Amino acid sequence: MKKNEVHISTDKSRLDVVMIHRYLSTESYWAKGRSLDTVQKSIENSLCFGLYLDDRQVGFARVVTDYAIFAWIMDVFILQEYRGRGYSKVLMHNIRTHEGLQNLYRWGLATEDAHGLYTQFGFTSLSKPHLMMEIVKKSH
Repeated sequence: MKKNEVHISTDKSRLDVVMIHRYLSTESYWAKGRSLDTVQKSIENSLCFGLYLDDRQVGFARVVTDYAIFAWIMDVFILQEYRGRGYSKVLMHNIRTHEGLQNLYRWGLATEDAHGLYTQFGFTSLSKPHLMMEIVKKSH
């Protein structure tokens, strides 16, 4: 591998769970205070994508899916010091082209501030928001 080469892996054994937990629980706006146990359980039950620069993990995303009908993209981030280099696009491209996710009927995600990124990959606002419902607990 060349120096400064970015690559994606879905191998969970390579994930830096401590870094992922630290980012989610202290830096993200959506998962502040999330426990390490919750992060570990969410990783165990998701298709996870680690983004690596050389051998250091600098990004992460996970997909909750049944591999037949739907996928929900969650916990997407690139560490602050590595942003602005196109890594989020590399990560999203790998998610959207993953061979196990090609025939899905519906993809979803929630974002407060990255609409510009996700529209590049075909995401739009809900076509029928009146059909969607949710239950949201106060804690993670």
